Amino acid sequence: MGIELTYPYLLLLLLPCVFLMYSFWKNSRLTMNRSEKVIIITLRSLVFFLLIFALTIPQLLLPVKGTTVVFLADQSASVDNKGEDILAWIEASVDKKAADDAFAVASFGGDVAAEQGVTKKETVISQFSSEVDETETSIEAGIRFASSFISNDENGRIVLFSDGNETMGHAAETVKLLHNKGIELDVVPIQVPVKKDVSLTDLSVSPSLYQGEKADISVSIASDIAQEATIRISLNDKEIIKKSVAVKEGNNVFGFSHIVTETGMHVYKAEIAGKEDAYAENNTLHAITNVKGTPKVLIVEENRSLLSSILSGNGFDVATIVPEKLPTMLSGFLQYQSVVFNNVSATSISQNQMQLIEQSVKEFGNGFVMTGGENSFGLGGYFKTPIEKLLPVDMDVKGKKEMPSLGLVIVMDRSGSMSGNKLSLAKEAAARSVELLEEGDTFGFITFDDRPWQIVETEPLKNKEAAMDQIRSVASGGGTEIYRSLELAYEQLKDKKLQRKHIILLTDGQSPGNDYEALIEEGKEQNITLSTVSIGNDADKLLLEELAQWGAGRYYDVVDSSVIPSILSRETVMATKTYIEDNPFYPTIQQGTGWNSLFADGVPQMNAYIATTAKERAKEPLISGKEDPVLAEWQYGMGTTIAFTSDVTGKWSGDWPRWNQWGNFLNQMITTTLPKYESEPYTVTMDHSGDETVLSIQAATNNLHPLSASIVSEKGDRIDSHPKLVAPGKYEMTVPNQSGLYFLSVQQGHETGASNLYQTGFTIPYSKEYAQQGLNQRYIDELLATSGGQELKKEASAFRDLKEMSQHKQSISAWLLCAAFLLFFVEIVIRRFGWQRLCSFFTRKKQAIERSKAETTMKRLKQAKQTVERAPNKSMQVEEHKQATGKSQLKQMDKKLSSSEREERMKRLLEAKRRKH
Repeated sequence: MGIELTYPYLLLLLLPCVFLMYSFWKNSRLTMNRSEKVIIITLRSLVFFLLIFALTIPQLLLPVKGTTVVFLADQSASVDNKGEDILAWIEASVDKKAADDAFAVASFGGDVAAEQGVTKKETVISQFSSEVDETETSIEAGIRFASSFISNDENGRIVLFSDGNETMGHAAETVKLLHNKGIELDVVPIQVPVKKDVSLTDLSVSPSLYQGEKADISVSIASDIAQEATIRISLNDKEIIKKSVAVKEGNNVFGFSHIVTETGMHVYKAEIAGKEDAYAENNTLHAITNVKGTPKVLIVEENRSLLSSILSGNGFDVATIVPEKLPTMLSGFLQYQSVVFNNVSATSISQNQMQLIEQSVKEFGNGFVMTGGENSFGLGGYFKTPIEKLLPVDMDVKGKKEMPSLGLVIVMDRSGSMSGNKLSLAKEAAARSVELLEEGDTFGFITFDDRPWQIVETEPLKNKEAAMDQIRSVASGGGTEIYRSLELAYEQLKDKKLQRKHIILLTDGQSPGNDYEALIEEGKEQNITLSTVSIGNDADKLLLEELAQWGAGRYYDVVDSSVIPSILSRETVMATKTYIEDNPFYPTIQQGTGWNSLFADGVPQMNAYIATTAKERAKEPLISGKEDPVLAEWQYGMGTTIAFTSDVTGKWSGDWPRWNQWGNFLNQMITTTLPKYESEPYTVTMDHSGDETVLSIQAATNNLHPLSASIVSEKGDRIDSHPKLVAPGKYEMTVPNQSGLYFLSVQQGHETGASNLYQTGFTIPYSKEYAQQGLNQRYIDELLATSGGQELKKEASAFRDLKEMSQHKQSISAWLLCAAFLLFFVEIVIRRFGWQRLCSFFTRKKQAIERSKAETTMKRLKQAKQTVERAPNKSMQVEEHKQATGKSQLKQMDKKLSSSEREERMKRLLEAKRRKH
């Protein structure tokens, strides 16, 4: 046991206290005698000392009993199937622990999980139940997590089970912090046998090619044994090469060639398959190349039009697909320089696909064009979608004064099967519908489970925000009862004096049969229409489709629930019937927009367009007589987008398809959106270091203008990384070391004010976890040297005493303060009454107590004496009483005896008396 002062320098305050005590000794009044002065100075000195000592916050250091050991088990792929051995080792160690010792168990890979909390019991878990990321090994994360089990005032030790191959993090730095906290780190090395495996170690393709150029492909393979293997190489997921090769033990390099015929960003993928192959995770690598040449345009349309042939005739490389065939990864869109949505509904495109298109435009400078039609813009359900975000127009028609009166009721399933993401999206969809309505439109919102629930009363909207809040507050419930809810919606709308009345029914379940047809026919007589939305495979699709047909509405069969908001937005817009402007007119050409030369001979007549609202920064080369945008363009991020609100078939565009400049007009729409790439202005290299990949961007010229760059993953997730200038013309960006495809877009301005784009891609290969590195004894030794721990051979060693045992700190400041105040009051009493008077007082008190004791003692003695004196008198009285009694008895006996008997008795008495003498 020891003592520790938190603020020892405060003891210097004792020096002025010594001076004060000396001054008091010299200057105290003369009436105070020497003994009094000595006592007061002693007490006052003790008070000062105790107060100052308390200010230093002294703490008693008491030894802590027991040790807390955290067993940290590596569960990554490189130590696969070692869990049972590790638990057996832990169990044997726990059997030998002392009663005060405690332990815990945790597992780790790329992340960490607790397997067993801190306990003093001797029961160990039977298996590792938590799932950790086995594709990586982060010893650092494991140690940080394990140290959280050990408090600062405990004896702590971490026992690490690992092969020492750390693929992410820096455990050596973390171990230094452990040492500072007094926690020891021991290691139990895990020996893992090398498995027979074949793996791809490198795939090399030129990062930039020209259309028609031969691409040289180099594939590097590592194998632990000689064997036959098959190499497959694909381009954009289409197989282009398949070859069987003889792989030698060690490193192998194979070369292939392929002529690229299409432009854009392309992804090569190499795969290897061998007979002896322990890990499938190291059998695939990717490489990205950017092919320059004829611009490639993707047209997305439901029905084939002449747009493809017109653009092909203008020299574009055109691909046409239906919405269902849209790519689901970013690389699929980066193959094209521009994407055209030709009268495509948002209900057939997922939210994720829209986000990928937005990323390709914003971050990589690709173009996007939307043309009009009955399934486009607001009528297509694009309100509040990523597509609306990138377009130069808003889907909502703002500032319109002549709107038909509308009544809309949404009937939504809230049964238990709708819980989770489906219900959240459905509520958000209903809220978006409210946003599209005008104040004064009639709106109602009914949900149902086994009965109807009126959430928003069917009445004119007065507070849209309040209605949306009520919609978003809905929670899931029980069963499914459609008919009564639908009947309630019809009942509420039938007597409303409105120009348009529409009901939207949304459900994922089935309901008992009822006379729906009669209900809907009665509603049609009141001008009420019905559309239905079927979600998932459990819904009664046949019934819902029939309901929509009877109700003169539309039926939607939803597989991807992310399209629900687009469906309800589209239904709301179509119910208003105000978005189509179908009065023939001549568009007005705006000056200074770059389109004037096409209209030197005049502007053709147009029949119709979809009403939209131009965004603030958008250019409007063509507008209608109502000043609505017919053609709008703007810069979105690094890309350019165009909205043409009429169609390209002639139904709406009228004379435009017959116009002699029609082909040039469409050509300019596409070329305006094409990215302005710069030819190889940068050299990009990578360095995989620890848990990060460092991307170096070296400029070919001495352009001193600021550089902006962005990195996006294959799934469309933007990586939070910014270019940092490290040398003239050289920039660096860091990316988390997670395997996958990534795309880089660079933009830098010029003195002319223009800016060019450069885009490329790179890959981060599979984790080193699958590289079969064996036991990394060097790294284990480094960790042990830093921590001062041991490489454990025996199980009992895990609970041995620490080199520096922890101590529990107990503050004694409060006790010192109490003692100081007690002595302070003692000093006051002495100074107030005087030492002699106090001594006399206590002496008198003592004497009085002693006299009292003496008097008490004397009193007890007197009482005892009296008791003793009374005792003989009493015995004499008893004897006299006996004698008197005897005499009387003798007299009585004498009276009874005869004279001869009396004489005989007298003789005996005299003889007895003589014998005594």
